[in-house]
Amino acid sequence: MKLSEFDFDLPDRLIATRPARPPSSAKLLLAEGGAIADRIVNELPQILRPGDRLVLNDTKVIPARLSGMRHRSGDAGQTAARIEVTLLEPQPDGTWAALVKPLKKVRDEEVIVFSDALSAAVVSRADGQAKLRFNLTGDDFDAALADVGAMPLPPYIAAKRPADAADKDDYQTYWARHSGAVAAPTASLHFDGPLLAALRARGVLFTHVTLHVGAGTFLPVKVDDISAHKMHAEWGEVTSQAADEINASKAAGGRIIPVGTTALRLIESAASAGQVAPWRGPTDIFITPGFDFQIADGLMTNFHLPKSTLMMLVSALMGVETIREIYAHAIEHDYRFFSYGDSSLLLPHP
Repeated sequence: MKLSEFDFDLPDRLIATRPARPPSSAKLLLAEGGAIADRIVNELPQILRPGDRLVLNDTKVIPARLSGMRHRSGDAGQTAARIEVTLLEPQPDGTWAALVKPLKKVRDEEVIVFSDALSAAVVSRADGQAKLRFNLTGDDFDAALADVGAMPLPPYIAAKRPADAADKDDYQTYWARHSGAVAAPTASLHFDGPLLAALRARGVLFTHVTLHVGAGTFLPVKVDDISAHKMHAEWGEVTSQAADEINASKAAGGRIIPVGTTALRLIESAASAGQVAPWRGPTDIFITPGFDFQIADGLMTNFHLPKSTLMMLVSALMGVETIREIYAHAIEHDYRFFSYGDSSLLLPHP
């Protein structure tokens, strides 16, 4: 298929820069087969059935944007340079892959100081990135990062305003648990305590999985033939308990509905012969039209970028023409798009 098949015109005014308040008051486009209805997220308890299981990604977004100083002694005496860092993902050797700007202002083994508590040495540089080794690890690292880091807002929000204190809450899910993501599983941002309580009272079930969303989620597709696109890899885990819960619901006739494309990609990565097996490791699954969904019976997701891999995923689930109709409806009815925008519940089989 061609990249142009997943393009559409989006008015700039529909790009959300702040979430709905409360988050569950956001609009919800309900698509059941070819039928479309305009609902509200807090109406999910009336929409979902007892025995339906929502699969929730419990990754926790780290405040991955840092600003620091590099100091150097040379022929010109003592010099300093402001260095901006965006953490991308932890490496097996304990370092972090990071974007460093300006990269030409640092050398291997130089130290970037972010605060009195936190600094990092440049281990290596290649392909426009650097590997950094921080002076702290574990809980000490998390605490120092929380003090000085800013949330890594997506480019389409960061272009409109800088991250601020509100984003540390707004860009984190209610159930965030395992640190490691540099982007939020944004469909989950609509859930709050009262909504979760109402869903439990309805008999809706929950399973937690972990997929650490990487910065690669924002990378554009640069090939016209989408089959030639190389998908970025992200680390995830489906525990034995999570696999058992999903399989039990499947066997009992309950619908499995991931909240977010990250949760969907992970459970389909862990699927075999219509069952989910425990999974731990990287996945670079690329879901495009023609994909055979083994586990997901639907998907709750926000509205995605034109020509993105996520547009391809929702087109695989609902059909290319149906997604075009859904997105045309969303634009016509002023749904807000992207990470802080409104949501949709996509059910290919009503």
